[in-house]
Amino acid sequence: GIRLAPKEKLEIPVLFMPAEMKIYKAVVVIHVMRENGENWPYKVTSESNPDSNRNVTVAENGKTQGILWIYPISGTPEAPQQKSVVIRCQARQRLEQRVELLLIGVMPGSTALPDADTSAMVNTDEPSNTPEVTDGSSATLEFLYELQYQSDEIRSQLESLVGMQLVEKEWDIESRIVTLIFNVVFAPSKPMRNEATVVVQCTAGGLWKFPLVFIATEPEVDDVINIEAVGLNKESIVGFQLTSQTR
Repeated sequence: GIRLAPKEKLEIPVLFMPAEMKIYKAVVVIHVMRENGENWPYKVTSESNPDSNRNVTVAENGKTQGILWIYPISGTPEAPQQKSVVIRCQARQRLEQRVELLLIGVMPGSTALPDADTSAMVNTDEPSNTPEVTDGSSATLEFLYELQYQSDEIRSQLESLVGMQLVEKEWDIESRIVTLIFNVVFAPSKPMRNEATVVVQCTAGGLWKFPLVFIATEPEVDDVINIEAVGLNKESIVGFQLTSQTR
């Protein structure tokens, strides 16, 4: 019963309030008819375009009575952002650290629940940033993860210095908490402080974001250069070599 003038815009609000961490799907259907009740002259026949026929309602005389716009909606619940995980390493050193991320409210699939505290294996056939995680039972929970950066500049600084691999998964049936254990490698070449976000998505539904803070502290002193004076108002010179680590 909403009347629209020519060229008028209509905003249709969509409210999403997920109760569980699972995928929600809906369809918004907009049905438009002429205000005077007349039909459009277009007739639907067996030779008409099938794609067009699905988007019209037909009157008894075969003419177009209404036009349909169909908008599929897929809702993915997102968990509240977690506390930052700080990874600290001295510049020109290499740090290998295990990071545990808790996924709260994971919904099981249609099959039976896996056993609690079961170790997981990573399918090595998948790319490193999109592994398939299985627990060896009849139920399989798949997780996709990605390390996202706030800007291209931060990506260029961190991408070659950070490595991240999912090595284990633990499931707690009662609390519905999945613990993903990552092996994070950080090998900074100079002092810095940058942030990134681990985005984890479960194929059964749900999105979790975990901020990571990478801090590289000052490196150790390479050497101490002693310059002995040969006399007042006279120059003393000492030489040393510097080697570039890049081109």
